Amino acid sequence: MEHMINNLDIFICPMCGGDLKIAKNIHCLKCFKEYRIESGIPLLFCSHGKADITQTMQGFYSETPFPNYEDLENMGDLIDKAERSVFMRMLNDQVPFNIRVLEVGCGTGQLTNYLSSANREVIGTDMCLNSLRLAENFKEKNQLKRASFYQMNLFRPIFKEESFPLVICNGVLHHTNDPLGGLISISKLVKRGGYIIIGLYNKYGRLMTDIRRAIFNMLGERVMFLDPHLRKHVTSQTKKYAWFKDQYKNPHESKHTIDEVLKWFDSIGFEFINSIPKSKVFRGFSENELLFKQNPKGNRIEHLVVQIQQMLAGSQEGGLFLMIGKRR
Repeated sequence: MEHMINNLDIFICPMCGGDLKIAKNIHCLKCFKEYRIESGIPLLFCSHGKADITQTMQGFYSETPFPNYEDLENMGDLIDKAERSVFMRMLNDQVPFNIRVLEVGCGTGQLTNYLSSANREVIGTDMCLNSLRLAENFKEKNQLKRASFYQMNLFRPIFKEESFPLVICNGVLHHTNDPLGGLISISKLVKRGGYIIIGLYNKYGRLMTDIRRAIFNMLGERVMFLDPHLRKHVTSQTKKYAWFKDQYKNPHESKHTIDEVLKWFDSIGFEFINSIPKSKVFRGFSENELLFKQNPKGNRIEHLVVQIQQMLAGSQEGGLFLMIGKRR
């Protein structure tokens, strides 16, 4: 609880927006609601009152937290794994030290823990307590003093507006009933001139996964070899099962396009900065890329070509694409 005590000025009650105080539990000074603390994790999840699939998604990821910490015994193991991802390595290289970063939908907290190892205050939030326990256990085991974890509903943030220069939400919004509404909610947490990174399933890039899902539904798990990730001999059975469940048995997902997200950014007062893959043809993404340097948007035809290329590339990373925006 040390982190929350030291940063209480940025926290609000998710129910009414009131100030909080900490005694044995967490109390709202406005509506008097009380929130528990379990396994060192403040339980600040609050339903947003709309019919949605939040409870279903909580149950799904409670059963199969993704990704898990199998084979990650210490911080060195996590760094080795993270730096095999070009994007995660770039983030660690280019996000400044001594800033406050929020990861919304952190899952088991691997990115939060990784980024916090480089002298940043990184906060991970998720709705699934089982996933957060794994994140917190790894943090405590490796004495990561600058990572912290909270249970939160992204539609009911627990932070005051404009509290973060960088908010990351990767692979989360497409598992809600209202991705744009979720983006509107978390975008308010970004400071003026700050950045948001969102990762979504692409309508075209996800097509091969949809085809494989249909085959799996007809023929069963005996044809799991059709997924390139599941053919890797270096992947354990536990990791294969977690990937299979997340990609093919998830109870809800939506798909989106570059043009759609560009419209979202405009509607919430963000300007487009960058994307993975690039939104303009003939501008490949290199390992020397500056993530937060403004790039050309491209046009609708170029966006279509880029997304078809993503589909033909075999839907790497499950057809996920990333968009980076800057708050005006």
